[in-house]
Amino acid sequence: MNFELTEELLAVRDLSKKIAEEEVAGRAREIDRQARYPIEIFEVYRQTGLLGLCIPVEYGGAGMGTMGLTLAIEEVAKYSSAAALMLLLTRLASGPILIAGTESQKQKYLAGIANGSLKGSFALSEVQAGSDVKGILTNAKPVGADSSTWVINGRKCWISGISQADFFVVFAKTLDKNDATRASISCFIVDRDTDGLSIGSVDRKLGVKGVDTGELILDDVVVDQDAMLGEVGGFKLAMLALNSMRPIVAARGIGLAEGCIAYAVDYMKTRRAFNRSISEFQGLRWEIAKLVTELEAARLLTYRAAFLIDEGHFTKEYVPYLSMSKYYATEMAVRASSLSLQVMGAAGYMEDHPLELYYRDAKQLTIVEGTSQIQLDLIARGVFDGDISW
Repeated sequence: MNFELTEELLAVRDLSKKIAEEEVAGRAREIDRQARYPIEIFEVYRQTGLLGLCIPVEYGGAGMGTMGLTLAIEEVAKYSSAAALMLLLTRLASGPILIAGTESQKQKYLAGIANGSLKGSFALSEVQAGSDVKGILTNAKPVGADSSTWVINGRKCWISGISQADFFVVFAKTLDKNDATRASISCFIVDRDTDGLSIGSVDRKLGVKGVDTGELILDDVVVDQDAMLGEVGGFKLAMLALNSMRPIVAARGIGLAEGCIAYAVDYMKTRRAFNRSISEFQGLRWEIAKLVTELEAARLLTYRAAFLIDEGHFTKEYVPYLSMSKYYATEMAVRASSLSLQVMGAAGYMEDHPLELYYRDAKQLTIVEGTSQIQLDLIARGVFDGDISW
């Protein structure tokens, strides 16, 4: 068992840290206030190769896998959750393509993500089907004498990166061509300029305002069979794609918590009360100590999960370990933002300091890509099904 990062991964971490400090930190507040997509940060990511961290080398990426992207997101999230989400979306949209895409799909879309010419978005959630994935109503019906095309109708909601995406990975209910009574969920790549596809309302959010989320409308959208990812019946593909995202979301939580704690500790060293620095108060010191211990536990869970995914281990028997990372790291981020704000008192509540921004951004992490409650259910299922045992 080796807890050391390779030289290549250390280089990714150091580069990401440099970019985060020089390009992201000074823009975080502006991004939030203006609720604008920071295209200048995207360009830095493109020029430095961070957009292709998780993309295999044969498709123009860096081939650094989930671990490489996890490290980069952790560094960026210390300053801006929105800027970290921009990196996360390079994996969220490419995940189903990596898992089930044809060679031509990979050559087009993975290469496009890696070189920055394409941005993708993952369209699964619907108003009545957030955690209940099987409850989606968006449907795709085969048409034509040879059933070589599909017509998609439906509405997706809370889709991250919706305003910026050049293509969407869309999940829809389909009927088996050989059995009209058998409905399943399948996956399609739909380009933004496809007739019938439009953007509906854009959400007004509590936090993470630099990357839009909103409604995707599909009104008689016609796609060729070549647009399908995998075979008819892509529910498993949706689950595998989400499973493989757990440590990447967790990395946003780790980075956010690190940013909170570092800022609060610096403040505590200079803030005086009762004739001494508040960093000398035992009660506050112990709270920070407990929080830092939780942070390190979250980091170990997350790095292990990233390692498992890079080894190809994101099927059912590994799900509990992946879910642990997402659950623990994101809930820890909420605690870190709350406690860090609290130790700063009234100052922490003001926009003069970044803690109120961290506080607003943190909560999103416990909801997106599988709520904390869904993660707990998956962990419990692993226990009672025997996937976790001692």
